[in-house]
Amino acid sequence: MKSNRNGDIVKGLAMITQLGMTVLIPAGLFLALGLWLDQRYGWSVTVPLLILGILGGAKGAYDLAKGMIKGQEDDDEIKIR
Repeated sequence: MKSNRNGDIVKGLAMITQLGMTVLIPAGLFLALGLWLDQRYGWSVTVPLLILGILGGAKGAYDLAKGMIKGQEDDDEIKIR
């Protein structure tokens, strides 16, 4: 019983980490791109690109979470049968 509970904890931590990275990476990349464009060309695009990166990451996290929930429901349905 205990090993199953530890496996569930590790699985939950992996899901949380994956969701966080799904939002963090696009936001960080778009922020870096905005800062680079500001420095190189003097364009003020850092904030709009950061917002775009956060929105893109949030959409990715939403899709990922939706898939995870559907996968868990499918697993529960198989266990019931």
